[in-house]
Amino acid sequence: MRITIFGATGGTGKHLIEQALSAGHQVTAVVRDPAKVTREHPELAVVRADVMDPADIRPHVAGRDAVISAIGSTSLRNPTAVQTDSTASILEAMGAAGVRRFLVVSNGGIITDGDDVLTRRLVKPIMWRFLKHPWTDMQRMEEVVRTSSADWTIIRPPRLTEGPRTGRYRSAVERAVRGGMKISRADLADSILRSLGDDSSIRRAIAVAD
Repeated sequence: MRITIFGATGGTGKHLIEQALSAGHQVTAVVRDPAKVTREHPELAVVRADVMDPADIRPHVAGRDAVISAIGSTSLRNPTAVQTDSTASILEAMGAAGVRRFLVVSNGGIITDGDDVLTRRLVKPIMWRFLKHPWTDMQRMEEVVRTSSADWTIIRPPRLTEGPRTGRYRSAVERAVRGGMKISRADLADSILRSLGDDSSIRRAIAVAD
């Protein structure tokens, strides 16, 4: 497939590039600083563009089979709209280019359906106190995605680690993975690429955890 990846220089994005290339996909990585992508491959194109400008990124999503956003926010102290605004921009560019398949990374912390009582009533409320701003951004981002006409899949991981790619993790549709507190970035990338070829994941939010 021909795939465009946003957030390609992040922890998950780097795994997405590597695994997508290994699977034989043709990858375009849209970044602010191409120098941060050190991977070289005949099927990898690294381009500089402003994700917040639909016109700027449109040429880099046109003709693609799918678009993936692994953009995240690191703002804890101040309100942020990084994921909401970047996702809205990507979806606008995709619509203008006639591209439909979209996968985006959110977070399992923003939902409680499927959680055990301790997680639902204690753990996640405490986490919300510290992660209010990025999680609020993710909630709004998901609303933007759900109201779009794209063939979307939302991937909701819990805490991300630097562990290896195992291919062994659990998933749940439109609910949390019970007891799922972490997943490696490598396995998150694996789950995204698996969902890419799974039509049953279209217009679904899928939680993944080890």
